[in-house]
Amino acid sequence: MRTPTGSLSARIDLRATGIVLVLLLLALAIALYSLASGDFPVPLADVVRTLLGEQTGGARFIIMDLRLPRTLTALLVGAALGVSGGIFQNLTRNPLGSPDFIGLTTGASTGALIVILVMHGSTNQIAVGALIGCTATSAAIYVLAYRKGSQAFRLILVGIGLAAMLDAFNSFLITRARLDEAVGAQVWMIGTLNGRSWDQVRPLALAVLILLPVAFGQGRHLNLLSLGDEAATALGVPVERTRGILFTCAVALAAIATSAAGPISFVALAAPQLALRITRTAGAGLPGAAAMGALLMVASDWVAQRALSTGPVPVGIATGLLGGAYLCWLLVHEWRKGR
Repeated sequence: MRTPTGSLSARIDLRATGIVLVLLLLALAIALYSLASGDFPVPLADVVRTLLGEQTGGARFIIMDLRLPRTLTALLVGAALGVSGGIFQNLTRNPLGSPDFIGLTTGASTGALIVILVMHGSTNQIAVGALIGCTATSAAIYVLAYRKGSQAFRLILVGIGLAAMLDAFNSFLITRARLDEAVGAQVWMIGTLNGRSWDQVRPLALAVLILLPVAFGQGRHLNLLSLGDEAATALGVPVERTRGILFTCAVALAAIATSAAGPISFVALAAPQLALRITRTAGAGLPGAAAMGALLMVASDWVAQRALSTGPVPVGIATGLLGGAYLCWLLVHEWRKGR
């Protein structure tokens, strides 16, 4: 016989699962519309037939070679950033805890700028540089913040301080560069999906498909970790091991997303909180953050490509406008609640 509490929990989980599915369907719908629209419109029916392998010629080239890699990159990067932000916000117990604020994307920018401005590397080398920069920054934050455990407030403070130092170094690199190199570096630092191909999609998809199941599997402990280390330990959670695995997954997801599209702002910050507010339950967890991140990213990319008559702009501008509005709302909302 099912208890009323168990029945209520089941209803909440079903509701949260349904909302996550709706978010995924919305993201896929916008993705299909993005594939169909552009300077050379393709009927939606032809887009579906092309994706099923039934179309050849010009439509296939436009969809499969030009538009689909960019759209898949947007979906995968959004999902990765959403989950990364959700993990960091839970570990730090702070809605502002995200790769943007604790210095990971700044570290990725440092690695990429060194490749762009010092080594004059290729696109793939820039991605590797961003990956190394993000990973090295995360390791430095963890080591500097570790004192008989990795407390949330130390991670945030160390991350903010290290981000300020790296940001100053990035500005120094740009001021010492030639004008054309500085312009290219600045475009990358805004965050862009221009020119994405299957060479970027394949490693990104492989990393996301490996890391998301690990994050989801460990994510069931996040609510217990939010109760505090002592309470989580009493409930049977191996605190340091779980936190280490989740921290590693969050860093890897942020690193691979940044290496693929540049330091996209605010998606990791906004996606988990928006998913939580829409579902009104923690039951959606990391899957909800992934779905919301994918939706925000693909919608922002469509806006960046189509909103201005003067031509497309880097997707980071669209996410920055969206995230800035969300951040203002969040600060006002928390202030009214007296936090």
